Amino acid sequence: MKKERVSVALPTGALLPGALKILGRAGVARLSGAELGRQLLVDRPAVRVILVRPADVPAYVDHGAADLGIVGKDVLWESPGAHYELVDLRFGDCRLVLAVPASSKLAGPETWPPLLRVATKYPRTTASWFEAHGQSVEVVRLHGSVELAPQVGLVDGIVDLTASGRTLRENKLRIAAILGSSTARLIANQASLKTRTAAVQSLVGRLRAAAEQPARPRVAASQAAKQ
Repeated sequence: MKKERVSVALPTGALLPGALKILGRAGVARLSGAELGRQLLVDRPAVRVILVRPADVPAYVDHGAADLGIVGKDVLWESPGAHYELVDLRFGDCRLVLAVPASSKLAGPETWPPLLRVATKYPRTTASWFEAHGQSVEVVRLHGSVELAPQVGLVDGIVDLTASGRTLRENKLRIAAILGSSTARLIANQASLKTRTAAVQSLVGRLRAAAEQPARPRVAASQAAKQ
């Protein structure tokens, strides 16, 4: 009997290497970025891989073009959608932070002005977080690099993702608050879980198991040569 093919939307960019790695670890499909090249659609016997912009993954899943999707939690904060969030895949760790100029007097909430002006690519998440903390905020939505905005006096600070904090330091910014933590998540189309239960749940189970596997320790080159 022919296997039912499950479609998975993967995000291009920073999360793609981790997404490909977990597909391989789960025995779903072994693909490399070099092998994919400019391809946006790759078919294997049991899986169809669809490569899309990170912000578009929820739309592909919500509307049924993909049964499953791998996407950062930060994208889900901005695009709640109609999908199910199933598994924390435990890679792509980063934090959503409020960063202010290193010379700024702003620190904890007690130092914030009555109206805080913030630039961000995450307006929904930013507005919700400050509202929950009783802080009035003016959100300036920017699409490019937000680090410049405080330096030219457009805003008091920025809300952005950071992994190591290096970009913030290079732009003379420091973290004043942490709004949340983000990792890659596995999401599913609601109808796919109900109508294609066996095939979709089987793949979900394999990806969950792969995510729960402890990371393999790195082997030194000299040791590897002896094995």
